[in-house]
Amino acid sequence: MNTKIRPSGFVSILVTMLLSAAMVIPLAVPAAADDKEQATQLVEKAKFTLENMMNDDKMDPFRDLLKKAKGVFIAPQLLKGAFIVGASGGSGVFLTRDEKTGEWIGPAFYTIGGASFGLQIGGEASEVILLAMTDRGVTSMLSSSFKLGADVGIAAGPVGMGVSAATANLSADILSFSRSKGLYGGISLDGAVVAIRRDWNEAYYGKEVTPEDIFVRRDVTNRQAMGLIEAVEKAVCC
Repeated sequence: MNTKIRPSGFVSILVTMLLSAAMVIPLAVPAAADDKEQATQLVEKAKFTLENMMNDDKMDPFRDLLKKAKGVFIAPQLLKGAFIVGASGGSGVFLTRDEKTGEWIGPAFYTIGGASFGLQIGGEASEVILLAMTDRGVTSMLSSSFKLGADVGIAAGPVGMGVSAATANLSADILSFSRSKGLYGGISLDGAVVAIRRDWNEAYYGKEVTPEDIFVRRDVTNRQAMGLIEAVEKAVCC
């Protein structure tokens, strides 16, 4: 038996559908706007974190090694218990150097966290910078996710006044530097998982993008990132 929908019934259904769509669309817009705002704030915080490290008297090895790095990952605030109880985590940005021109490209947004590592010096938060010293270190950042210490080699960078960059484990793909409440080198990142933040990348660049779009094809840019890029360029040239 066929059931016919009367005109009044059809109008009622159509109105219901339109009202449902009207309720969904406004919710999506603020979410995207919030992602863009948080991504923008992270870029600004990353700039300050880099400047803090550069101005720290105990970061001479960091300053020397940054000049040789092929890429730099900056996490302004790695929090204890940020993901699950007993774990640590946070968000960061990655920039890489064009081997031909020396120009710095990016940023791309990532999360970093894992249950198998934590703050070793009792702090609740750390500023963390990872230096990608090899092509493998840079290539790892192009994958959707990877584990530090398993998929790519990582070692703690040397810290301290009078310490030379020559003491660094230069065989490692990535060198880590961290500060927590005035203390240094207090976080173990072995076993940490780094993963792409697709939502923030999309919000920041206005369309869905991959790390290859940002670093290889260079299809997108954001003028707001110029402050961070200039800070990196200044750090490696002086």
